[in-house]
Amino acid sequence: MKIASLQPSVSLILERLGRLDLLTACTRYCVAAVPQLATRGLTIVRDSWSTSAEELLAVRPDLVIASVPYRHESLAAILKAGCPVLALAPHSLADVEQDIRLIGAVAGAVERAEEVIDGMRAAIDEVRRQVAGLPHKPLVYCEEWGKPLIHSQRWVRELVEAAGGVFLGEPGAVTTPEAIAEADPEAVLAAWCGAGDRVPLEKLAARPGWEHLRAVRQGRVYCIADELLNTPAPTLADGLRAIASALHPEVFGTNGGIRVLKGNRTPVKCV
Repeated sequence: MKIASLQPSVSLILERLGRLDLLTACTRYCVAAVPQLATRGLTIVRDSWSTSAEELLAVRPDLVIASVPYRHESLAAILKAGCPVLALAPHSLADVEQDIRLIGAVAGAVERAEEVIDGMRAAIDEVRRQVAGLPHKPLVYCEEWGKPLIHSQRWVRELVEAAGGVFLGEPGAVTTPEAIAEADPEAVLAAWCGAGDRVPLEKLAARPGWEHLRAVRQGRVYCIADELLNTPAPTLADGLRAIASALHPEVFGTNGGIRVLKGNRTPVKCV
């Protein structure tokens, strides 16, 4: 079995399953997420959005595994060229679990897949236990993109709720600065797709009307590293801990992968 991974989430799942040996090709984003791939001499291909049938045919994989976001036209061309494709489109934590099972079945690691899922559930349950007795659930605006403003995905809402918060808005929906200003969230968590931890918090906090937000006035505007919240893989457990740290630092302390905008609007890295 030779697998071409077109998204970091796929490579991260294979890593947790102990089956990186099946990879014959991956993207540069996969290498960034799983650094040990850099030493394996894999062919580097483009991702689910921009890959072509030609570059994959040159690799001759037994299976191409893609995940959101992807272009249907790209996957259709790959299928037409004769490459089997497993296309994943998770929306919820339950979907992520199912994807781990699917990849585990393909990779011959069914039992290990269940162990990985159990580990994710245990991490989430532990955070839920720690916040269960807290007297207040802050209203949280989670932003996946800044132009236009887009609410984070459904699994992020589930993580916010597990961390003792209330998710503002509809997951994945487009919104406006005015709508967020009217809702007046107590915390803002920005994790822009593809931006790593480079969300410009000063510009974000300076949006029209946002100077009056409780989140801005109290210095509760955060950047959470993109890969912790936008990659549907077991690493979402790390994203949960980052959210919990932002919402309830008195319980969870500080956490890596977060930058916070202090009251003077100076981003400070928490480590």
